[in-house]
Amino acid sequence: MSTAISPNEQVAQVILPAELLTHWQGHRTLTRKVIEAFPEKDFFEYSIGGMRPFSKMVDELLSIAGPGIQEIVSGKQAAFTEEVAHGNSKSKVLELWDEATEEINTNWTKIGVDKFHEIIKLFGQYEGTVQSSILYFIDNEIHHRGQGYVYLRSLGIEPPMFWDRNEL
Repeated sequence: MSTAISPNEQVAQVILPAELLTHWQGHRTLTRKVIEAFPEKDFFEYSIGGMRPFSKMVDELLSIAGPGIQEIVSGKQAAFTEEVAHGNSKSKVLELWDEATEEINTNWTKIGVDKFHEIIKLFGQYEGTVQSSILYFIDNEIHHRGQGYVYLRSLGIEPPMFWDRNEL
C-alpha cells in the first residue's frame, strides 16, 4: 500500500495547524516538567548504559525545534549544532526551553497551510516535507523524554504523568 500523495490528489485536512501546534506544545510542556524533575547534578551527569545524560538529549531538542521552525519559515538553511550555551545550569536550560517555545509560537503563524506539504532539506541534511519534519521534531522529543523517564525512575524519582500536558 502506497502512502505517497500524488500531485493531483486533493488532500483533505485532518488536523488544523493550530491543533498540531497545541499538540506539540503539550508535549513541550510535559518535557519541561521532566527537566524540572531532575536534580541539577543528575540532569547534567547521570546516564545509564552509555546513553547521554538527559541534558545532552535536551540540547539536541533545543537545537532542532526553534532553529528548525525558523528555517522552515525563512528558507535559510543553518548548520545543525547541538552546542547550547547554558553553562550547566538547569535554570538556564529551562529559560532557553521557554524561549524556544515562544520562538515556535511566533514562527508558527508564518507557516501557511499550503506549505506543510512542501519538500525541504532541513539543516542542509534532512529531506522531507515541512509536515514530516515537524512530526519528527515531536517524535524525537517523545523518544528522548521516554529516556528521561527511565533515568528519573532509576534515580527513585516519580516522573510526571505521561498524559499530563497541561500548562505548568
